Parts: sequence; structure tokens; C-alpha cells
Amino acid sequence: MKLATRLITGLLLIILCSSWGFFAHYRINRLAVFTLPKAMAGFYKANIGFITEHAIAADKRRYVDSAEAPRHFLNADHYGKSPFRLIPQRWNDAVVKYSEDTLNKYGTVPWAIQYNYYKLVDAFKGHDTTGILTASANLGHYVADAHVPLHLTQNYNGQLTGQTGLHALWESRLPELFAADYNCYTGKARYIENPLKEAFKICRVSFKEVDSVLRFERILNKTFPAAKKYSIEKRGKRDVKDYSVAYSLAYQKMLQGMVQRRMRSAVLSVGSFWYSAWIDAGQPDLNKLIKQPLSADDMHKIQKEESIFKAGKIAAFTN
Repeated sequence: MKLATRLITGLLLIILCSSWGFFAHYRINRLAVFTLPKAMAGFYKANIGFITEHAIAADKRRYVDSAEAPRHFLNADHYGKSPFRLIPQRWNDAVVKYSEDTLNKYGTVPWAIQYNYYKLVDAFKGHDTTGILTASANLGHYVADAHVPLHLTQNYNGQLTGQTGLHALWESRLPELFAADYNCYTGKARYIENPLKEAFKICRVSFKEVDSVLRFERILNKTFPAAKKYSIEKRGKRDVKDYSVAYSLAYQKMLQGMVQRRMRSAVLSVGSFWYSAWIDAGQPDLNKLIKQPLSADDMHKIQKEESIFKAGKIAAFTN
């Protein structure tokens, strides 16, 4: 009974605290497949179920591996008001300046992206199907995390400014409610010259959005009727208190498309990191790695989903 309770508690923590929420992580990895060139697309489409399902594997590891948590964030504001002028990009240089303990305490997501990028390069070079899929899913997760403004601040849940719960509102509640109306079409993946520099660039852009994420919610909280801020919703057999649809919609409008922009950028970035790793590995023939080609029915479903994506919508799918 105690073990079951711990497992249930752990699962709830994952759901409540997971970056982007399960919903968005699934879709970011899945939609990134459609940004890939023909030479890669066949392999990734044939394994799109794995890529989708394992998009949240890194979040699950946080509750069994104490070293995992820092890989999902970078508390940039710990390093000052202009942190990216101060933080060395090369890991060894950053360790010399701040110490490894400090870096791990305040987050290592850009270096997690770099590490998993080269794991993917090695997997491509080794024609390692399982390694390619696992590294792709993990890399996609960390790249997506870096696109979330609240992953770039010590005030990651609004807990320092009386806004506790903001984390789930921005990166879970809004996408779950409104992603069907987001235009996440990004075009084709592009080659990334310097993976670590690109990872820091993503973090820098996300950091610039932190003030708006916090400030707009503070303003909304002061003007929105308190009795209508939350609602009780059915989640399976449980009644759960969550931000109301009306409050979420008001916040979504104040953000003026920020969540959609960061999600769309994440889709393109994930695909681009995969594509670049493949290029850096010498463009191996991935068609030889497809052991179980897609059935005609599966191919039709994926083609339909890709068409919807190219039309600027996020298609529903079954895990």
C-alpha cells in the first residue's frame, strides 16, 4: 500500500511539475518529425510513436535520478540582470568561474542539450536504432524545456511574488485549452552550426520573456473577479481545482501569442537539432534502419496529420 501511494504521488508530481506538461511535450516532438527532410522523414515517421511517447521520459527520470532535475532549467537570474554576458558557454570555463556545484544547483539545460546532441550524433554514426530514437526523444525534451520562460528564472512557479501555480498555468493549462488554435507550422528544419551557442540563444530569448509572464499575470490577478479565477474540473475520477477557462483565456490574450510562439519555435528547433546531428554524423542512410515499415493505414494517418500541421493546425492523435 505504501509503495502504491508513493508511485501515485510520484506520478501526480510529474504531471503537476512536468515542463510544458505532457500534452505539449508530446506534440512538440511529434510535430518536429514533419520538419525533417525526405532522407530522414521515413525513419522518424516509422518511429513516430516512440518519439512521441518518450517525449516525457526525461521528466519521469527526475523522480528516480537526483542528477536529472538540473538538466531541465537554467536559473539565469541567479547570475545577475544580464546573465548571458557573464555565463561562459563552455562547460569547463563555467565550472572554473562558478564551480560545478553552483551550476548544478541553478540548472544546466544548455549543456544538457549539447550533451544529448552529441549522443545523437554518435548514435547516427553507429547506426544504432534504439540509440537514435532515445537520444532524439531526450534531446527534443531538453530543447523544448529551454523554450519555456519560467525555466530561466528562480521564480519558476511565481512562488517569490505571490503567484504560486503560474508554472502550470503558462506551460500546461494554456496549451491544453488553446493549442488547437495555435499555428505551429514552421517550415523545414535548418542546419545548426554550433549546438551549444544555439542552446544559449534559445535560453536568452526565453529569459527576455520572464518579466512579461510574471507581470501580466499579476495585473490580471488584480483585476479579475477572485471568485471566477478557479474552477473544479473532472480529471478521470478526481475533482481537481484548476485555473478557470475564463481566467486562462484572459491571460492567453494578454500574452499576445507568446505560448504559441515559444511552442512553434520549439518544434522547429527540435527538428533542426535532429537534422543537424544527422548531417554532422555524415548523413547515414536511415532507410536501412527501418525494420518494420509503416502500414498503408498508418502512413495515411500520418500524412493526414502532416497536412493538418502544414495548414497551421495541431492535429489530434492517439498515443
